[in-house]
Amino acid sequence: MSFWRVLLAILFPPLSVIGKGCGSLIIVFLLTLCGWVPGVIAALVILNNPNN
Repeated sequence: MSFWRVLLAILFPPLSVIGKGCGSLIIVFLLTLCGWVPGVIAALVILNNPNN
């Protein structure tokens, strides 16, 4: 996980997971609409997942 991805996950979470698939993008986008913090947490969890 690069520094730029983490920074992008903090500033605009859906844009940081755009390369992880459509499902991840939709989930992070919906969580970001519910609140900024849930979107950031979801983006960081998805980016930290070693399976992808």
